[in-house]
Amino acid sequence: MNPRRLKGHKAAATCCVASRLRPGVIASSGEDGCICLFDLRCKDVLFTIDVGEEPVSSLCFKTGNEDILYASSGTKVSCFDIQMAPSWKPLETYSYNKDEINQISFSTKSNFLAAADDSGEVKIIDSCQQSLYRTLRMVHTSICSCVQFVPWKPWTAITGGLDLKLAIWDFSKGRPHNVIDYGMAEPDSNITNGNAGQFFNPAFVHSIAVPEVDMLPGLNKVCAAARGDGVIDVIDLEVELANMKSKSSSIAKRSQPRSRKSDAQSANTMGQVLRKRTQLDYSLGGHTAGVSCVSFSLFGERGKFLISGGNDASVKLWDWSKCSYPEHASCSTHLSLTVNMNRKVNWLCTTPADSENLVVCDTSKILKIYTVA
Repeated sequence: MNPRRLKGHKAAATCCVASRLRPGVIASSGEDGCICLFDLRCKDVLFTIDVGEEPVSSLCFKTGNEDILYASSGTKVSCFDIQMAPSWKPLETYSYNKDEINQISFSTKSNFLAAADDSGEVKIIDSCQQSLYRTLRMVHTSICSCVQFVPWKPWTAITGGLDLKLAIWDFSKGRPHNVIDYGMAEPDSNITNGNAGQFFNPAFVHSIAVPEVDMLPGLNKVCAAARGDGVIDVIDLEVELANMKSKSSSIAKRSQPRSRKSDAQSANTMGQVLRKRTQLDYSLGGHTAGVSCVSFSLFGERGKFLISGGNDASVKLWDWSKCSYPEHASCSTHLSLTVNMNRKVNWLCTTPADSENLVVCDTSKILKIYTVA
């Protein structure tokens, strides 16, 4: 596939986001400390925002007002109004993080902004009050690499880190609902968490994707985690939370005598829980190295495809709809497309358009635009 190439950065592109309200409008960030704004109807970059000397690690639009763009650089989050060219002074700057920020995310249901950093903490910022709302800590023991809000649960956020953990939080209380540790063995052999103590390609959580509420039916209660061992773990969040409640209930009742029937029912329930997790790996045609990013598609039937990019210099297009319904017992044929790149993939996003709908940032300074369906 011959991509369209967008030039604007002077160093490697680190992140890209596509406007949902303005199809074809794309913002990208780079190690050059700049943000580039593109309109795919135009040949050249529209304008460039010089954020500072440090690389811009992450971008996100404000939900409901995509004139507002947030960018993380170093330990700061800056807010820009893209309509205020050529004056690029930040409207707001937040300096609550103690260490370098890896990803920022804006809630689709409220005015909260999350920033995950190298210390393992996540700062939840109230953008209306322009103040720190909550700090999520004491779960990640290493770098917190990614964070996403859950659209259908307004007080729930998900974080992933290089400590092999994925945490589901009630951020109103600052406490985790559940923590999945990919460094620990699962009791079911069909679920691969990576080997405990694994050194080469450990199951670091590099990226998380959560579908929007109005996406393909059957997807609105899952999240996808891109892992360093080449696996994409697709998790039914409702089942994970229900499983956690079940465990809590079992602990409360452990002093009570149990019958064989109740033990069998418990085992069946646990089996159903574990079957609610699907893994997309090399055995299905997936990545042969770490998966760096994952996203649900915005084009066509929204959410039909799960798109991943990896350190094996490839982008995979998975037809996730084949795994979303009971009549599809097997997911073995749902890899629809592989795009081979020349470089490792840093980030990707999709646009709502029928063409030029996949944007890829690799380790070069040039963005690649593909048409996929």
